[in-house]
Amino acid sequence: QSMDSALHYIHNDSDLSTNSSFSPEEERKSKVQDVVPQALLDQYLSMTDPSRAQTVDTEIAKHCAYSLPGVALTLGRQNWHCLKDTYETLASDMQWKVRRTLAFSIHELGVILGDQLTAGDLVPVFNGFLKDLDEVRIGVLKHLHDFLKLLHVDKRREYLYQLQEFLVTDNSRNWRFRAELAEQLILLLDLYSARDIYDYLRPLAFTLCADKVSSVRWISYKLVSEMVKKLHMASTPTFVVDLMNELVENFCRCHKWSGRQTFVFICQTIIEDDCLPMDQFA
Repeated sequence: QSMDSALHYIHNDSDLSTNSSFSPEEERKSKVQDVVPQALLDQYLSMTDPSRAQTVDTEIAKHCAYSLPGVALTLGRQNWHCLKDTYETLASDMQWKVRRTLAFSIHELGVILGDQLTAGDLVPVFNGFLKDLDEVRIGVLKHLHDFLKLLHVDKRREYLYQLQEFLVTDNSRNWRFRAELAEQLILLLDLYSARDIYDYLRPLAFTLCADKVSSVRWISYKLVSEMVKKLHMASTPTFVVDLMNELVENFCRCHKWSGRQTFVFICQTIIEDDCLPMDQFA
């Protein structure tokens, strides 16, 4: 109780400076909360001030971005209005390290804020990160499944069209990017219908199976076997039959030995992971 009265005193007397187009009173109301001392929050929010970077620490914005999910968790989703402007400022920061830090934690922030705030405030930022530098995109890619599972089904389906963009990187030698994509696609199989898997994820899997780097190919064999398993369990049997026919056509009958070798490895993975009944495999 004494703590509450102390907080009330701090809130009423704290001096808030602002450069916003809102009136000082409106700006003050939008940033006021009763979880932590208001002066402490004001100090945190001021970390995005460019003058701080020149006088205190050049990486102060990065530290601010790193701490943001923790601050959001402490304040609770009902006080997200206090942090929203700061988050958007950081998301458009000129330094890619700041944006990268946010990209790696956007899925955690989504859990804290819940589906409505995520759809309204985080999805636009997420979409921006998808078009950013590879150093920023990898943060989004590493937790793609974690973020997309927070969205409603209709919103989630919109990203099916964008998945192939992850095959294109600033540096084609960046094979870890493609390996991470294959890993994420395995997890994404649980979020999409059999038709979506067949129409959108299958072409990506086939491309990754023919990658120049063996580490990418090995993860992709696992991806294809999991795809076979998922489509076999679906209510429509034609998808898995069509997929197996394509595997035979594209890899088993490939004129390159590497393609035929890929077919053998995919068969091995399907058997090891028990993805199909043996009579259907035969």
